[in-house]
Amino acid sequence: MALRLFDSLSRELRELKPAHPDGVFRFYTCGPTVYAPAHIGNFRTFVVNDVLRRLLELELGRDKVKHVRNVTDVDDKTIKRAREERRPLWEVTREWTDKFHADCAALNCLPPHVEPAATEHIREQVDMIEVLMRKGNAYRAADGSVYFKVSSFDHYGRLSRVKERELQASSALAGKVHAADADEKEDVSDFALWKAWKPEDGDVQWPGPEATSGRPGWHIECSAMSKKHLGDTIDLHTGGVDLLFPHHENEIAQSECCNGATFARHWYHSEFLLVDGKKMSKSLGNLYTLDDLVAKGFSPMALRYALLTGHPRKQLNFTLDSLHAAESALATLRAYRATLPAAGGAPDAFSTVFENLHDDLNTPAALGAFFSIVNRGSGGIDAAAFDRVIFALGLKLDAPVPVKVQAPAAVNAIAERRWAAKQIKDFATADALRNELTAAGWSMLDRKDGYSLEPLKK
Repeated sequence: MALRLFDSLSRELRELKPAHPDGVFRFYTCGPTVYAPAHIGNFRTFVVNDVLRRLLELELGRDKVKHVRNVTDVDDKTIKRAREERRPLWEVTREWTDKFHADCAALNCLPPHVEPAATEHIREQVDMIEVLMRKGNAYRAADGSVYFKVSSFDHYGRLSRVKERELQASSALAGKVHAADADEKEDVSDFALWKAWKPEDGDVQWPGPEATSGRPGWHIECSAMSKKHLGDTIDLHTGGVDLLFPHHENEIAQSECCNGATFARHWYHSEFLLVDGKKMSKSLGNLYTLDDLVAKGFSPMALRYALLTGHPRKQLNFTLDSLHAAESALATLRAYRATLPAAGGAPDAFSTVFENLHDDLNTPAALGAFFSIVNRGSGGIDAAAFDRVIFALGLKLDAPVPVKVQAPAAVNAIAERRWAAKQIKDFATADALRNELTAAGWSMLDRKDGYSLEPLKK
């Protein structure tokens, strides 16, 4: 069964298959910037990529897939955090790298085969920059920084469909053009390959191109690490849609100019995660980490399940109600699995599930087909076939479920009164009682059939 995936570059569905003679499928995922905990929007991308990785291994064999995911452990954000906390950069980034790994394990994401860190590949980045300078694709600014000359790459903008006259505005909107850099560039659309050392960088510096001191720009790390661990041309490059421009556009430009070869044969981007219909932000109080949700009594598997209920290329609206539904769905799957014989069922019992997964990673359709079969009963199905679907989706049905925090009796009483007020449309009383719940440290989530209480984030 061919695995067909939308290609962000050609804007069409294309079959995924290895191009290298050894038959190994090589793919690269942009990983986290490790200065704080990853939020659930980040994990939507990583969970989607994990399902893709699992499908590739089922189709090609585990020894025929090589997955690389980087760690960005030096950039403006990591340096700023280290400076604020008065700690060495490596100490800060190690803490958050470990936390990221723990969250990935809790969400049952397979670890990448290689996980390179930017600070461990400085030499490889400098080597690429020096090649680009020799070829005329990069230049040194007055302060010692090195910039990529966007005008030197005719195909710039193919991935993101950025027109030449829009480059300056788009770069500014993407937040990657800093006023401090603008005076040093030949053109505002050019981007940094190497940043000259500044006092605010502290002791974060390495020998750079032609022995200048500083640190690499953000974009060059992925090109250098992909080249080292996967070669000049890879089969697939993935990431969130927020990385499509300028990060991935810049990767293509610098890689193809340096290597003289196609950088990635296929590009795939997953869409944004909304929370309660809005973009996640700290100011709105709707930015959740995995720990936040576990503290509310939800399991990591419930989050993973909820993240798969929307098509990866469409925005998904996350709500706490979706986690309640996910917990219920997982309980149904656990109970169903307990009824199955070990073997003897039809090997293609779940073919419709895999047809949907192979058709542009349509996880919601796959889940729908899965439950359609489950709800019909276990006739002709065995545990082996069921477990193959569970593996593809990356669900762990034996994972422990956190104990939900129970609201005190006084809080429950307020909630009951508020619910009763809502039923008779006494909204003034309902609003006043909601304020009482908030003051007590609880939120009340209304559903069609009732409500639930959740402790507020601290």
